[in-house]
Amino acid sequence: MIVIADQILKIWVKLNMCLGQTINLIGEGINLYFIENNGMAFGFQFAGDAGKLILTFFRIVAVVAVLWLMFKIAKKPDYSKGLMWCLSLIVAGALGNIIDSVFYGVLFSESTNVNPAVFLPEGGGYAPLLHGKVVDMFYCPIIRTHWPTWVPGIGGERLEFFRPIFNIADSAITIGVFWLIFGYKRFFHTEDD
Repeated sequence: MIVIADQILKIWVKLNMCLGQTINLIGEGINLYFIENNGMAFGFQFAGDAGKLILTFFRIVAVVAVLWLMFKIAKKPDYSKGLMWCLSLIVAGALGNIIDSVFYGVLFSESTNVNPAVFLPEGGGYAPLLHGKVVDMFYCPIIRTHWPTWVPGIGGERLEFFRPIFNIADSAITIGVFWLIFGYKRFFHTEDD
């Protein structure tokens, strides 16, 4: 369900919004702000085209490894359902972003500041297989203000807290990882503890 919701929203954004366009959903606090991420989290890139391929293959191998782990865990009669939920969220989020990286370059035209992308363009997509960009769209700054003028070097400049732009897949991964971290003792508790 997470992968489907993630892909439906990403495809809608890609086909209906121009790159950099913003739609206010709830005041100025929750916005759709369309960007594309060519690399890792927060837009980091890793060694150009070769890095893009390495990152995509790493994501695929990691998902296969976690699915294998989930299969092994599910065979145990006393497995933790909470652990399986965490891993399921992480896998679903990773799959959502893998789909973008693997297929979007072939399926869509380039998104621009002037025109939304086109699905299955006549001349082909904007990139070869495995070189697509991940669509991000949620922008939810918690604090929007200015630094006090007395702060050296940055006084009077704009301050925004929580600036990352993310998607449903990123949210699923984040929730799964935090739930795994904070539920660690519960998920791996044994009688000997």
